[in-house]
Order: sequence, then C-alpha cells, then structure tokens
Amino acid sequence: MAKQLFLGDEAIAQAALDAGLSGVYAYPGTPSTEITEYIQHSKQAANGNVHREWASNEKTALEAAIGMSYAGKRAMACMKHVGLNVAADPFMNVAITGANGGLVILVADDPSMHSSQDEQDSRFFAKFAFIPVFEPSNQQEAYDMTYEAFDYSEKYRIPVMIRITTRLAHSRAGVEQRPARPQNEINLHPNKKQFILLPALARKYYNELLDKQIPMEAESENSKYNKFIEGKDKSLGIITSGIAYNYLMENYVETTCPYPVLKINQYPLPVKMITKLVDECDSVLVLEEGYPLIEEQLRGLLNRGGNIKGRLDGTISRVGELNPNMVGSALGIKQEEGSPIPEIVAPRPPALCVACPHIDSYIALNEAMVEHGEGKVFADIGCYTLGALPPYNAIYSTVDMGASITMAKGAADAGLRPTVGVIGDSTFTHSGITSLLDCVWDKTPVTIMILDNSTTGMTGGQDSHAFGKIETICLGLGVEKEHIRIIKPLKNRHAENVQVIKEELAYEGVSVIIPTRECIQTLNKRVREKSK
Repeated sequence: MAKQLFLGDEAIAQAALDAGLSGVYAYPGTPSTEITEYIQHSKQAANGNVHREWASNEKTALEAAIGMSYAGKRAMACMKHVGLNVAADPFMNVAITGANGGLVILVADDPSMHSSQDEQDSRFFAKFAFIPVFEPSNQQEAYDMTYEAFDYSEKYRIPVMIRITTRLAHSRAGVEQRPARPQNEINLHPNKKQFILLPALARKYYNELLDKQIPMEAESENSKYNKFIEGKDKSLGIITSGIAYNYLMENYVETTCPYPVLKINQYPLPVKMITKLVDECDSVLVLEEGYPLIEEQLRGLLNRGGNIKGRLDGTISRVGELNPNMVGSALGIKQEEGSPIPEIVAPRPPALCVACPHIDSYIALNEAMVEHGEGKVFADIGCYTLGALPPYNAIYSTVDMGASITMAKGAADAGLRPTVGVIGDSTFTHSGITSLLDCVWDKTPVTIMILDNSTTGMTGGQDSHAFGKIETICLGLGVEKEHIRIIKPLKNRHAENVQVIKEELAYEGVSVIIPTRECIQTLNKRVREKSK
C-alpha cells in the first residue's frame, strides 16, 4: 500500500482499525485525544460499526473495553498518563483476569508537562501490573506495534500497553499500512470464571500471570523491535528506548555512532541483550524519555554494579523532555547554541478565549467573595484552571479531576467558611458526581459552581456527557431544588449573578450554581458550519 502521512496518534488509530478493532473507549486528554477522534471520523470505522463514543472518564472507558474483550472482540482504551491514575483499579485487576479478545491500553505520557499536572511515566504502572509494553520510536513502529499488540494480547491472554509521548503523538511521518483483517466474532472465554476475582480464584490467576513473564521475556529477547547495534568503541555502551533513539541518531546524521547501541522498544526488558552490552562496554549511558525505569533496573537485573550513567547521576536532566542537544552533551559532543530570544519577544501565558463564558463567571465570583477573603475557592482540571492567573486570581487549587468538590468539602469539614468548588460540566461527569454525593450525604456547607459551556473545551470541543442533564443529575443526587441555581454568565447579568452567588454562599448546606453559556469556540464553529 502507498504510504500515508500520519500523526503518531493517527497511525495508532488506523492500525487498530486494520487489526480488526470493534471498539475504542476513551476520555479526551492531550496528547491522546486525536486517536479516538480519528476513529470517530473514519469511514472504515463507520462501515464496521466500531464503537467510538467518548466515555465519562478513563475508569469507565477501560472497564467497557474489558467488557468488549470479555466478549471476545478486540478493544482499545486510550488515555493520557494522569488518566491512567483514574483507571488504575481496573488496570491492575485486568492484568490478573487477563484478556479474551485482544485488549490494548494506549497511554500517552507528557514529559515536560506541556498540558499536564505531572510527568509520570506509565511504564512503571505496567511493570507494577506485570503487563507487557510496546514503546514505538517512530510513526511506522507505532502502527506496526499497535497492529501486532492485539495478536500478542490474544496469544498470552493479557492486556498490552502501548506507551507513547507527546512528540511522537503529535509529529507526522509516512506510514505503510497492512491489510485490514475482519473483526472477531463474539466468543466467550472458555473458563467462565476467568473474570471473577474472588480471592481463591484471584490467587490462581495471579500465579498464572507470573508464569506468563518467562515467555514474555523470551518474546522481548527475540523481538524485532529490540535491536543490538554493534559499535567499535567499547568505552561506552548506549541503551535507548522509544523516541530517545531518534534523539541519539540526530547527533549522528552525517556519521555513524561509534558506540554499541541497544534499542529497546518492547518490555519486559531483554535481560540477555542488556547483559551483552554491559559486559562489552566500560560504561553505559541510558537514554529514556520519562523516568529512569531502565536505569533503575540495570543493577537489579544483572545483580552487580556498573558504570551506569543517565538521569540518576545527573548526566541527563532528571526533569523534562529529552532532546538531541541533551543527548549530544551526554555523549561529549559540543553543542552549538542559537542566539538567545530577544527581550522584545515577551512570553505570552495562556489565557481564556475572548468572550469565554468563564470570564463572566469568575468576575461575578470574585466580587461575591470579596467580603470573605482569599483562599476559599477550589478548582479543577479544564480551561477554567486559567482562572488561577491574572487578571482573575480567582482559584486556589488544581490537583486532579474531580478534586475541587471534595477538597472544598474537606475544607468545610475543617471549619473553613465559605468554601466553593469550581468544576466544568465535562469534569463533573468525569469524576465530580460522586464527590457531590459525598457532600449531599454529609450535608456539607459548600457551594459548587458547575461551569456549563456544553462541551469538553480544553481538549478540542468534544461532546460533554453532562449536556442538558446537570440540573437533573444534581436533583437525583439529592441537592435541594431551591438551591440549584442556573445563571447566565453575561456582563448584563453581572449584578444578578453576584447576588445569586452571595445568597448561596450564605446557605449552610449544599448548593449548586450552574453558569450556563456555550463555549465561544464551539459556538463560532457552529456558525461557520451553518454559513457554508
């Protein structure tokens, strides 16, 4: 087939479809969002009736994917690294139940935190769960690994993680496709108790999981994705993983790397290949994007010391992304620095869009809170997190999705008055509903503002599961009807909105204020589409 120009995310999406995917389950999170969006717009997916709707959160996404695997069909769950925290419960347990139909868990990490709260490395989660990992170094490998991961999953009846990072997800290269295979038929697991984790069964399945490690290690030793590249200069051996291999090669565009290189893209780690490199070389430099997972394991794997360099000894910075210059410096190659950015180019921090409804919500909230002092507004993950920046300076926390409501609850339990939780409509259905239920159960004196812009705005305007349902959900959770207040965040409603917020701040119970106005970006998009 002719090569297609794909983002890394798009290569993974197309590979899953070509591998016979029956369902993708995901919650939008950069840098993984484009995978599901690609499948949602794919004629191949539509013709095959592939499930491709967004889930409420990563936990429900993975659980649904597990259910599709249970039925014998191939499924993929996609998320960013912090989304794996949300899905950790089913993630750890599905390693023990194993898979039936091929089950791929795609996790996109974000070193340097371009759009995330932390830099965590999902390979550690996979190691913790004893599941195999494919870590592509380019778009073609991303396609090939995804295509083959479903076969691997069905061969060992185990979920497989594909771990990518931001630069691979959002860069393009030519990719050659493979022939599309049909979807699996429904076929239940031969052991009808395989997915029942009662302790007596779980202990048995856990032992089976451990037994799988031996053949999976052999797979890594023989994998075409793990390569030992000979080098004449044995003073240094280099171990790379994933996209770090590209950064190494960019330092040798016009020459050949003189050192032996071990390129690792499939886990568990290939111990024999690592042993060969360490035995042959005076010292070892480890280049890996993210945390020092390989570096930390080297001494433990080989049960001996060694001159190992990498993130742990400061040869490579412990924080942030790798890049070719960092790798070159670690290799002792002189790096040419460009001219510094002139002072005339001022940094431009992120900002809420012009005419964003959150602006009017924050202005009203700030005025209502003047008499109560600072530090009492807890917020969440979304566009509205920008309310922490000038000129608003309206919020005082952003920890994880759904935490605004429960942190406000904890502060209220501690005696802080008043406390406000600010959360978006999509984040509310992602993981805020149970937090609000806790408040209702305890009759906690908190005011919750659910900023309803009718979309998942920060990740590109995907449909929100809360659309048209927030008031009904709050009523169902037990919030008193008279303390569910819907306001319109507009400048001409400012005085009215401030008064509503003040009234609910004074209420010694659970109150919910729902500022409702469509995201300006999705509104503009609708107007443009209508005018065509």
